[in-house]
Amino acid sequence: NIEPGKTIDVDITYFQTLRYDNDAWEFVFPMVVGPRFNPPGSTDGVGAAPRGSNPGQAGHATQISYLAPNERSGHDIGRTVEIDAGIPIGRISSRSHVIEVDRTDSTRATVRLASTDTIPNKDFVLRYEVASSDIRSGVITHDNGDGTGIFSLMLVPPAEASYLERQPVELVFVLDCSGSMSGKPMEQSKNAMRRALRSMQPGDTFQIVRFSSNASQLGSEPLDATQRNIERGLDYVDQLRGGGGTMMIEGIKASLDFPHDPKRLRYVVFLTDGYIGNESQILGAIHDKLGPARIFSFGVGSSTNRFLMERMAKLGNGCAAFLGLNDPAVDIMDDFFERISHPAMTDLAIDFAGAEVDGVYPRRPADLYAGRPVIITGRYQGSLPREIAVHGRLGGEDRSLFIPVRDDAESGERFDALAALWARTKIADLSEQMTWTRDQDTQMGLAGEIERVALAHNLMSAYTAFVAVDSLTITEG
Repeated sequence: NIEPGKTIDVDITYFQTLRYDNDAWEFVFPMVVGPRFNPPGSTDGVGAAPRGSNPGQAGHATQISYLAPNERSGHDIGRTVEIDAGIPIGRISSRSHVIEVDRTDSTRATVRLASTDTIPNKDFVLRYEVASSDIRSGVITHDNGDGTGIFSLMLVPPAEASYLERQPVELVFVLDCSGSMSGKPMEQSKNAMRRALRSMQPGDTFQIVRFSSNASQLGSEPLDATQRNIERGLDYVDQLRGGGGTMMIEGIKASLDFPHDPKRLRYVVFLTDGYIGNESQILGAIHDKLGPARIFSFGVGSSTNRFLMERMAKLGNGCAAFLGLNDPAVDIMDDFFERISHPAMTDLAIDFAGAEVDGVYPRRPADLYAGRPVIITGRYQGSLPREIAVHGRLGGEDRSLFIPVRDDAESGERFDALAALWARTKIADLSEQMTWTRDQDTQMGLAGEIERVALAHNLMSAYTAFVAVDSLTITEG
């Protein structure tokens, strides 16, 4: 019901759990979709083709044109973020954009894009630190009013994790050498890998896998981190170049099928922009081949496929990090080594003291690394106990954390967003199951459950859509 020459406003509200990493919260607003690569023979993805090409040239039912390097869309974007942290805010920064900050008081601030940086050619990433670094484990709850409730549990690594030395590790670096990585993304990735190789310790082992249209590797088995082998690795990295397609499935097979030393914890480190259209195939392959490995995914570039990077890390019981074109690659890799340099609290199990709890996501809690909390959501019947116990292993010993439960009725605060957050987490879990489920009937059942949950919570999904009906204005005739 838009009359000629008239303008309407469309307001969309969504809820998202912010990422907490190394004493800062991070808000990301995607502004770019890069041209995706689909393997030969794929027909059900979205094909990307140069401007002016014939429909269907990309071999897909749906085809879009991408911009040439010297083109822009002609549109500009505005972005205003109002932060209400609840506790005093420290430094506010963005490595991706030039921002203007107006601090209302110690706990609130308004952030805007500067007028010189309004072209939507990179994702917007905003980080803000809180004055207190005393972030503690805790549980918040929301009463649905029908005898059920939603809880969100944030687990913070115990302080002693920072003082325990790590055991020798096995690192497998997997570098995307496709055409979309050419130039600055490739150089950033190589700088990060050089830093990683030079940071290895005696007793560690490593291997380097590269992939584009095919995959190859430095050697047939893990190499000891001797000075001579590290120099070999550095020479191999120097010779890598970007070009060809993104056959990521070959990189996954080469890295996860690799011979493994059970005495070492294996970390598989992917460095890629993730510009692919067959995400489901990739996630399914990781699910089938993961074994004992932990996956750390590094999204490289100004508009990485964050969905893929974070899902890979989640499936791989690791973490995702993002290396922008202006970020110091050395610092990003140092953060990674700092994270794995101390034993994670592994094999987490949650004891709800007999409370009736279901729908807990993620199904398998990720390992608890220093500087990176784990957030778990679920439903409960009746009430939760005053304290929830979390058991795991740290430094080879059994450890337990006891987390106090904060009831919204007692605290005077309402956490209404928890229901939507739980529903989104459930939909994500169901969607992941669809990536590795081969049975058609099971696929249809999962799709039906996604639709049911999305409709119950008014959420966008792959099987639901928003329909706006404006009854406030009636156009004559």
